Amino acid sequence: MGIREEVYYQGGPHIGDLILNVLIGLTIVGLPLTVGAVVRALWLRYYITNRRISVTGGWMGRDRTDVIYSEIVKIVKVPRGIGLWGDMVLTLRDGSRLELRAVPKFREVYEYINEKVAAKNPRVSGTSES
Repeated sequence: MGIREEVYYQGGPHIGDLILNVLIGLTIVGLPLTVGAVVRALWLRYYITNRRISVTGGWMGRDRTDVIYSEIVKIVKVPRGIGLWGDMVLTLRDGSRLELRAVPKFREVYEYINEKVAAKNPRVSGTSES
C-alpha cells in the first residue's frame, strides 16, 4: 500500500485579492484586473499535500496541473496586499513554470513547499530568490 496523502492546504485565493481588485475595478482602467480576480475567486483552487501540488483553474475550473516536489527546481515568492497574501512561481525541471496567485498564508505555504522540495531534491534550494 502507498503512503497516505496528507493535505496541508486546500482552498482558493485570498479574499483580499478579490476585494482589492473590485475596488480598482471602479475605474475603467482596472476592469481587466477585476475580471481576472473574479475568475480566480470562482474557479481557482489549490490542493497542497505532502506528496504534490495541484492547481485547478481556468474557465469554469477545467484546467488542472499536478506537480510532485521532486520536479521543482526553484521557488520565488512575492508578497501582495501588504503581505497578507502572495504569489509564487515554481520553476520545474523541464523549464516550465507554475504560477500560484493570491495564495493565503503564502509565507507558511512557501516554507512548507520549500521543505518538501529540499527533502526530494537536496541540491535544490528555493531560497535562491532572484
